[in-house]
Amino acid sequence: MAELRQRAAVEMEATIDSIGDDLLHNILSRLPALACANAACVNRSWNLIITSLLSLPNLSSALSINPSLQDAVNEAVDKVLSKPVRPQFAIASVGPTFSLQQAHQLITGKLGSRIPIITLISQGIFGCNAVNDEFEEVQWQFIENDEAHPDHGNENHGVLLTVGFFPGLKVRLIPLLSKTQGTQALMIDELVRNIRECSSSVSGSTSPVAILLFSDHETDMKPVLQKLDYAFSPETVIVGEGGSQFLYQGEAAVNHCNDTEYSSAAVALSFLRDTGNPPGVGETQFHVVLAPGIAQIGPTYKAVAVKERPKDFSTWLTAKREAQVESLDGLTMLDQIYDEFGGDLYCSALYTGVSKRRKCSIGKERASWIYLQEFHEVLRGDEEYLYVNGVGIRSGDPFQFYLANANATRDSCNNASNSLTCLKRDLDHQNAGRSTSNNVNSKKSVFGCIMFSCCGRGEFFLQPILDCSPFMENFPGITFSGTFSAAEIARGDLSPYGPASEEHSSLRCCLHVYSTVYLIMSYTPALPST
Repeated sequence: MAELRQRAAVEMEATIDSIGDDLLHNILSRLPALACANAACVNRSWNLIITSLLSLPNLSSALSINPSLQDAVNEAVDKVLSKPVRPQFAIASVGPTFSLQQAHQLITGKLGSRIPIITLISQGIFGCNAVNDEFEEVQWQFIENDEAHPDHGNENHGVLLTVGFFPGLKVRLIPLLSKTQGTQALMIDELVRNIRECSSSVSGSTSPVAILLFSDHETDMKPVLQKLDYAFSPETVIVGEGGSQFLYQGEAAVNHCNDTEYSSAAVALSFLRDTGNPPGVGETQFHVVLAPGIAQIGPTYKAVAVKERPKDFSTWLTAKREAQVESLDGLTMLDQIYDEFGGDLYCSALYTGVSKRRKCSIGKERASWIYLQEFHEVLRGDEEYLYVNGVGIRSGDPFQFYLANANATRDSCNNASNSLTCLKRDLDHQNAGRSTSNNVNSKKSVFGCIMFSCCGRGEFFLQPILDCSPFMENFPGITFSGTFSAAEIARGDLSPYGPASEEHSSLRCCLHVYSTVYLIMSYTPALPST
């Protein structure tokens, strides 16, 4: 009897394998992740095919608006794992009605403890619905007490889960800690050193390929981004979002939510070039497109009297226009801007873009000058001062006013679409001469995009999906998802804001307002060896 069973098994195996590698590859590529892992144990040929499938670049994302947290997590996880994928990391965004702690426990329980996972509460989510495969955009209304407003509470639910596998890269999660004892201080130098050491141990370079940053609403990310921009190679991509509650897990990263000495102010998902790859692994690349939603208005001013108010995180200042001696109070400046701009200035979000020249260093390294522009929201103005949000402005710093409006948003979307069209053309040009055969694709391609968009855009401009259109039109069918945020992080210069003067051309800008950031991932397969 045992001999008959063994013979039958051999005959069945021979029958399945006889269908050919191409058809078998097609069948196995449709298996869910867990079934695919089990199938890899059948025999050597299946294992080779599945190993090749799991070595392909993959960004998988799913959204659920189920009012039950358990069901929403199940729907999102089942969808992202419905095809072969070997997750290196996971990012989950949940609605404010859901418990962040419970959501994090459910997601880590589903995905395991071996990969970095970040769970956060964002301002909204967008992506492919796990149930009907339709693209959806959901913005949540934040109120002080959802329980007292059940109608709003029922709307503020949802889960967006994104997992990814990027060939040629390793992913490490490194938190930014803040001391809670005595004088509170962000341990920024420690963050930079940890990223450098981690990157050097994996790639031999102190600069990672990319960093995804997530910070809480109490953390001032301006000094953090100043040092990250200063410390790492210009080729290192830095993007992310600020103003979110978050929890995380990583190999050596521990949440400090119950720590009395330290707290986690931000977390960095670092992507490191893996020099230990076997032959045949291609290159994953990141591309960033920024679509600002603010436009410059009025003349240039220079700060004169500056008073910082750290307790309420604001700055009071007077200023003067260039080539003028008289100092101006806040009311006068706003009246001048209103007279020159007209329209509904007082109904729109107004910011100052302050140009800063500062010295920067990491630890005991020799300090160097950096040149940057940072945005501060205008709170109000009176006959004494202009009041702006944030600190870090000094007397003598030049600044201009910027206004958030729908026209700037539409123009920036058109520019983003043009940039993505150029990226698509570049890929087509690079693919000339490359071919696809025997299930081996040698063409460079975009395989996913994560987007961070200001919560003031989208539906608030009465045009939902507006910011999604540039990518979806240029790369239809490619995984695309993202979140609405309170602050958008994108390392770069001022070129997306329009033509810059010679003195502004060298300014760096990493933290944006009313903007959308597109992080596009592409993959270049290794050329077949001859």
